[in-house]
Amino acid sequence: MDGQPPVVVQPPATDGGRLVTIHGERMGVAYSLFDVLDLLHREGLPTADTAVDDTELIEWRGGGPYDWNNGASDEA
Repeated sequence: MDGQPPVVVQPPATDGGRLVTIHGERMGVAYSLFDVLDLLHREGLPTADTAVDDTELIEWRGGGPYDWNNGASDEA
């Protein structure tokens, strides 16, 4: 692939969600790695475990595939 990866996952928001775009189109907000894989599957893109580490497929901004902010972890 040339240029930017087709999938871009934005940094976690305060609610823990990460905006996911595919080919520049907003696909939804993911709250876990499984959500990202589901969005990839819906678009016919690779969903193997190794896909999340494929820098030609996914650009992770503000943290990698295992960086999620649940937004409420410090509240009792």
